[in-house]
Amino acid sequence: MYQNFYNLKKEPFHITPDPEFLFLSPSHKQALGSIIYGVINKKGFVVITGEVGVGKTTILRSYLEKVEKPKVKIIYIFNAALSFKNLLKTIYKELGLDAKTDDVVELLDQLYPILLEEYKQGHTVLLIVDEAQNMSVETLENLRMLSNLETSKDKLLQIVLIGQTEFEKMLNLHELRQLEQRIAVRSTIIPFTKEESIDYIKHRLAMVAIDDTPVFTKGALKKIVRRATGIPRNINILCDNALITGFGYKKKPVNTNIVKEVIADFGGKAKPSLLRWALAPTALILLIAGLFLIDPYKGLILSRVENFILPNKPLSIPKVENPAPYQTQELNPIKEENKASIDKSDISQAGQSTPVKEEIKPLEEKIIPKPSKTSSPVIRTVKKGDSLFGLTKKIYGYTDAKLVEGVKQNNPRIKDINKILIGEEIIFPEVSDNKAKVEVKAEKPQPKP
Repeated sequence: MYQNFYNLKKEPFHITPDPEFLFLSPSHKQALGSIIYGVINKKGFVVITGEVGVGKTTILRSYLEKVEKPKVKIIYIFNAALSFKNLLKTIYKELGLDAKTDDVVELLDQLYPILLEEYKQGHTVLLIVDEAQNMSVETLENLRMLSNLETSKDKLLQIVLIGQTEFEKMLNLHELRQLEQRIAVRSTIIPFTKEESIDYIKHRLAMVAIDDTPVFTKGALKKIVRRATGIPRNINILCDNALITGFGYKKKPVNTNIVKEVIADFGGKAKPSLLRWALAPTALILLIAGLFLIDPYKGLILSRVENFILPNKPLSIPKVENPAPYQTQELNPIKEENKASIDKSDISQAGQSTPVKEEIKPLEEKIIPKPSKTSSPVIRTVKKGDSLFGLTKKIYGYTDAKLVEGVKQNNPRIKDINKILIGEEIIFPEVSDNKAKVEVKAEKPQPKP
């Protein structure tokens, strides 16, 4: 996919174990040497452990590629979750033999002369169990019986157990103490150091590079190494994805920003791509233009969009302090006795769950301000303890149910005049000097709840 762009003969960072790219750190060398020594010298049990992804299987496959196949007969167990009886049957099958019984004791007795004949012919029978931590304690405990198949000098069956670090804990169990004592050779593969990680990346690139053109910047390599924590599989995954992403952006060499994006993707954090950042301004302009067309209060909408994009910026709301047209003396010619009757109503309880009902007066004319279509609105932000009646009175100098209803109509998002939300912005339209006379029909006063 990206080989030609980065001048590579093939992809260098496959996640599957590939002996062709074998890189031996000191602990990898020790593990490989332990397998070779244990098998050649017929020591019986060899145990190799290490964290997930450190290269245990790669070491094993490297050994199997170089071993002399005619002289070494290999029985490779991929699925370690076997009973001891099924394990014996698998050994028979891999040796090209037919197990004629299901009895474990008989299977063991019949296996001994078979292994002895292979030994006399100069052959080594090697049993390899990968992912040994998945093998049951019972099967592991019975494995020691296979080590009893021996001559006076050598073990007839060589057993290599490959497992993760928890396999070491299993071997320390009291039930497996006899097996643990029979382990002749053991080794642990540890993660790379930072220097070994960089050497590992350079080694794999050198295996496929056509020329000396750098593939990663130094900063990109440092970030990959820091994130991979010395695990070869992690290094392969990050490098491979960085090359894919770099190829997509046509960046050569792969730089720090590309590696950051790859790391963010694998860390589960959403990181916008460069394309998304490029399209963001266009989308924002279209959004603002659309809002300007559908809402007359353009300044308010723009301030909300800015607040959404820049959440740390305080919301910009125009402040209006006692404007001249809102003077109480000019806009509130209601008689004092009528004002008193309104103050004694349930207006003081506005904002609570109890509905507010105005005390009705028979056949009386009230002067109701009419909203102006030409002037700017007054905007107030609801604070704790505010009610729509109270805010209306502060703005206009008086309040009643019809005036509050007029404010509600200018704020369609208010569904209930008795319920306004803290932080909500309410627009109070300016009134003109023209007074609209509203006739209220006499009704029988309703009892208060």
